[in-house]
Amino acid sequence: MDRSFLIESIIKILISILFGAVFGLERKVHNHVMGMRTLILICVSSTLLSIVSFYMASPSLSNIPVVGDPTRIVAGVVSGIGFIGGGVIMKQGLNIKGLTSSAIIWTVSAIGLAIGCGLYLQAGMILVIAEILLIVLEKLESKLFPLNTNKMLHLCFDNEDIDLKEIKSVMEKNGLVVVDLNISKVIATKQLILHYSVKTPKEVDFIELMKEIKSLGTLGEFSVTN
Repeated sequence: MDRSFLIESIIKILISILFGAVFGLERKVHNHVMGMRTLILICVSSTLLSIVSFYMASPSLSNIPVVGDPTRIVAGVVSGIGFIGGGVIMKQGLNIKGLTSSAIIWTVSAIGLAIGCGLYLQAGMILVIAEILLIVLEKLESKLFPLNTNKMLHLCFDNEDIDLKEIKSVMEKNGLVVVDLNISKVIATKQLILHYSVKTPKEVDFIELMKEIKSLGTLGEFSVTN
């Protein structure tokens, strides 16, 4: 094996470890399950497959008599990484989790392939752009779109004389926006059950909300779920 090719391959692998670690660190800072080891492995693996593809397609480097198509392995990586990305997307109640992590897996794989091809500047630019999007835009989105969480609010009153407008007013005062309301009634016990679908900011004092709603009627049950 050509010595310069070997040294260049080692450099590529070390760079891919660094880039994968940067993405992994960002995920861990935000308390996500996917961390440094996963993203480093994805980036290094993509880099290695890109190197292998280039090596197999270069008769001057390898002993393979037939010149291969370097795009075939890359195409396989692009197709296969979708299975890993899809595996981290989960539906939790009314919310979908893992979309950003799935996109990061795709980005890290692409960066690994770029490093394997020797496109260091392009890979570095995507690394910087992606980190800016993940860190800066997350804060901007939180300010522009604070109501980014969907929850179910379950209220059970032991009396029927409930003013729904007052309940909605209390919710809005605490930062909640009512999306939908389902009502059921237990005739035998005269219980009124309200199921609210609401959008909430990240931080809501549900204890204070419960106290305020409790003052509007005989509240027998209060629960909040995703």
